[in-house]
Amino acid sequence: MTPAARLASAASVLDSIAQGRAPADVVLKAWGAANRYAGSKDRRAVAERVYEVLRSRGRLVRAMGGREDGRALVIGSLAFLDSLTLEEIEVLHAGDGYGPRPLSKQERARIEAGEGDLPDWAAAGLPEFVAEDLKATFGERWTEEAKGLMARAPVDLRVNTARTTVAAARAELTASGLTPKLTPWSAVGLRLPSEPAPNVQALKAFNAGELEIQDEGSQIVTWLAGSGLSFTPDSIVVDYCAGGGGKTLALAMLMSPSPLAGEGVGRRPTDEGSRGWSPVAPDGPASGDGETPHPTRSAGHLLPQGEKGNLIACDVVQKRLDNIRPRLERAGVAADLRLLGPNGGGVEEFNGKADLVFVDAPCSGSGSWRRRPEDAWRLKPDEVERLHALQLRILAQAAPLVKRGGWLAYVTCSILTRENEAVADAFEAAHPGFRPIPTTELLTASMLTDAARAGLAALASDSRIRLSPASTQTDGFFAAIYERTQ
Repeated sequence: MTPAARLASAASVLDSIAQGRAPADVVLKAWGAANRYAGSKDRRAVAERVYEVLRSRGRLVRAMGGREDGRALVIGSLAFLDSLTLEEIEVLHAGDGYGPRPLSKQERARIEAGEGDLPDWAAAGLPEFVAEDLKATFGERWTEEAKGLMARAPVDLRVNTARTTVAAARAELTASGLTPKLTPWSAVGLRLPSEPAPNVQALKAFNAGELEIQDEGSQIVTWLAGSGLSFTPDSIVVDYCAGGGGKTLALAMLMSPSPLAGEGVGRRPTDEGSRGWSPVAPDGPASGDGETPHPTRSAGHLLPQGEKGNLIACDVVQKRLDNIRPRLERAGVAADLRLLGPNGGGVEEFNGKADLVFVDAPCSGSGSWRRRPEDAWRLKPDEVERLHALQLRILAQAAPLVKRGGWLAYVTCSILTRENEAVADAFEAAHPGFRPIPTTELLTASMLTDAARAGLAALASDSRIRLSPASTQTDGFFAAIYERTQ
């Protein structure tokens, strides 16, 4: 493909994304399948242009006079992101072959006029109502947070300690030609750079159930929620909104015997210069970096072989539950999959019996916009209000499952106050029998590094925790965890 043809294809893909709800990567994959003539370099160039435009969409729409079509956004990206001259852009729009048609008078005028003074929300690349929310939450730091939401994300992995150790998994990835680093806050996380994009699902370790793709922030909120459990055979854990099953698998891992049970588990610094620690094999570090492991993890954090509690994974969509089943089998862990009715029915036999009810509520997904920037422009204020009401209703439905002394965890992957603090405020007002647990009581979680304990203590607002790309280098997450007292 010529450079001009790549631009025309990028514009077409952008139009397809705007016309539907499919993720950008799915649309790009479909485009590649339908255009077999496009080589790997062509597909990569088109994808890079598409994501570059999506991450700067607000700015480009504004600069192009409000036009939202793919052609205008691509032209704007050439002028205002790549800083090409008008003459250079006209060469790419000569109308030859499969390239885009020549520029119109209006398009040339927009390029010559320049961007002018952009509103701060447009410059940040976010919808105006989202920018206002960030300002209220983060104050002067809001632009840093906005930039983080639109930056490229690394690929985070969770090592499945029911199958292997961090050291062994890291060594296997390194042997495959990858460059894994230890995540700074999750003691069982590995991080791969986004470029070049790794094909994790083709790895032997992934297909053997030794690795799962899971953002470090997602791991952290799971470890915090599980920090109050000792996991006996009678323990009952309910993942009330299992969805794709990522946190279900993490909870199942917590409730499963380690392959090192009875042998001792070493821990070591998580990264160069970090004071955090990670579980590794007792025979030494993952690489020849000279680090010596310290056997500091107490045996009480590991289940003896065969001692598992009961994990119930729920959802209102059967297909989601069906998709979790092969993931559980691959990981070598177990869960009882339950289909819920529209009002939460289907798990009444666990009322007042659950040690932990984990509510990873349906949300805007705004915390993961660095992975799906197209969703930032699909979200509208009325949808946030709908989600707020739904989240509060789901939380109230899940609460009766918790036994006295048990925990209820409310989690979202949102950065919006209406989905986070506002839901927690409303729930606490209506449910005085649930005590908000201060963050300091959660930091004993065995899967957290020492660096995580220090960082979370500094970030947390009493009993509520926010993670974000700018503050924790993770996706955006919110967590509020409660103990049932009556």
